Amino acid sequence: MSARFEELDWQPTDLGEISLRRRRDPSSGADVYEVKLDDDFLMSSLFTEGEVALARLGLAAASGDPLDVVVGGLGLGWTAEAAFQDPRVRSLLVVEALEPVIGWHERGLVPASARLVPDTRCRLVHGDFFALAEDPRGFDPDSAHRRFHAVLLDIDHSPRHVLRPGNAALYEPAGLRRLARHLHPGGVFALWSDDPPDERFLSALGEVFQDAEAHTVRFDNPVLGGTSANTVYTARTPQP
Repeated sequence: MSARFEELDWQPTDLGEISLRRRRDPSSGADVYEVKLDDDFLMSSLFTEGEVALARLGLAAASGDPLDVVVGGLGLGWTAEAAFQDPRVRSLLVVEALEPVIGWHERGLVPASARLVPDTRCRLVHGDFFALAEDPRGFDPDSAHRRFHAVLLDIDHSPRHVLRPGNAALYEPAGLRRLARHLHPGGVFALWSDDPPDERFLSALGEVFQDAEAHTVRFDNPVLGGTSANTVYTARTPQP
């Protein structure tokens, strides 16, 4: 049995001090993994429905077989792991800006690492997703101008609540157009958000993509009581 509370790692980063903690949930006895950036909670294994739904909804909208997929933001690995539930996924490129987070998985500190790291279809890339989206060479440092069938993004809290001011440009039509050039025709962009559906962002998606939708993902919240919700946006690039 694990200790009631343990800080598994702590490191300074350009964004602030990031820490990985494990604690025992008193009601279930299960281990809960939490990530904090300075004093803010970024994610918890208590709430994974939104991250899983990002992969499920994003790939459900994608056509073709096989699929090459980019995940923006590794975190605890829930979106990347859920993507492999789709048997069409041939390759998964996970872009993570914080090197300590990649290290957690390489060192086996979080549960998903045992399933992601050994899988030869999965590559963990240390890089700035937003800078790579702007770069015409794209997301894959080993294959310039490579296109993908889906890009699944879970980094900022929402299009309006970003971790870094420079990230905000991606969520405007010009930034979305630059991201879209890294997708095949009919490719899918999907985004996790902690805010309710945002009509302004849906409008921006509609200027660039087709079939832009906002999906509300509800889940039980044992901390606050009752139900909480995330939003998953999905949209497709035009097909010829």
